Amino acid sequence: MIAFINQRPAIQIGPYQVLDYDTAWLEDAIMRAAKAADHENFPMAQEIRYGVELYLESKCSLRLLQLEDLFERVRKMLVKIGCAPIADKLQPLAPPVTVSLVNTATSAGNGFELAFFETLRNEIAELREAGAEKVHFTGLRESTQILRGESKWSKHCDALLEEIRVFLAACDREDFSRALSLSVEA
Repeated sequence: MIAFINQRPAIQIGPYQVLDYDTAWLEDAIMRAAKAADHENFPMAQEIRYGVELYLESKCSLRLLQLEDLFERVRKMLVKIGCAPIADKLQPLAPPVTVSLVNTATSAGNGFELAFFETLRNEIAELREAGAEKVHFTGLRESTQILRGESKWSKHCDALLEEIRVFLAACDREDFSRALSLSVEA
């Protein structure tokens, strides 16, 4: 059996699932929608966040909840309390997502760096499209060794590691409609 933090369901964001999350991102999404609907001061955002937290922790029977489904419930709640203009402006916003590069490297295979970078670019685009704005990457060293086919670290690994970091930094600076903050394990 899997133990879930605070008994909340996992949130499905694109191909990834987030298990350990707070709900500050949800309040941020509500405040953004309120601002877009010309309601700069929307005092009920925090109460709605707490109501969703209560639902997730005690009333939601699902173990996996699609991010879009969660936001559809929040939209309905906003409409029910008379805040339809805010509900109309509400856009999905994901909690911070952690992505292991090991899976991407393994699927690309030894010596297929171009496939790795293309797959990674597609995964980042999919996460962005699903509502992610903060993505943290792990497994950088392991994925580098997989791609190089090295069991021990080498100067070739150093070079590829730097290429991956430069690639992620470039993705972080790309201009899209939704801001994206990428970070890499130290």
